[in-house]
This record gives sequence, structure tokens and C-alpha cells, in this order.
Amino acid sequence: MVNIVSEKGIVAYILLVTELGRESAIAKEVKKFHGVTDCHVVYGEYDVIVRIEVGDMKVLDEVVSSIRRIPGIIRTTTLIGSP
Repeated sequence: MVNIVSEKGIVAYILLVTELGRESAIAKEVKKFHGVTDCHVVYGEYDVIVRIEVGDMKVLDEVVSSIRRIPGIIRTTTLIGSP
């Protein structure tokens, strides 16, 4: 079983749908954000999956909002782990 509550508080996953051909560049940019622990280009309905560990919901909101502003991201879905 994967631990969804980290020492930092909250673990969340952001699923990204990107413009065609922008997956790798977006993943590279996302890896620079505060709290991002993993980021992978994937195949299927989503193009990139991001794992984030942050201290509270306010910080999570700030990180998610910043990621959504990256050019080439069409849609995001955020999943928050339950303790």
C-alpha cells in the first residue's frame, strides 16, 4: 500500500492533459515546482502524472494553480490522498 500522507502533510497527484508533443517539455517544467516528488510522461487518457507532497491545502492550491498556468496544459485533475 502506498503512503498517501507524508511527513510534509498532504500527498496529491495531478493528472495533466497536454497539447500534442508538449508532454516532455511540460514534465521537465513541472519538476521544478515546490513539493513535486515525481513527474512522469504516461500513455492513456492523461499525458503526465505528477506526485506532490506539501504541508497544507493552501500550499497545494498555490502549486496546482501555478502548474495550471504552464502553456500547453489543456486540463488538469487533482487527486488528494486520504489518510
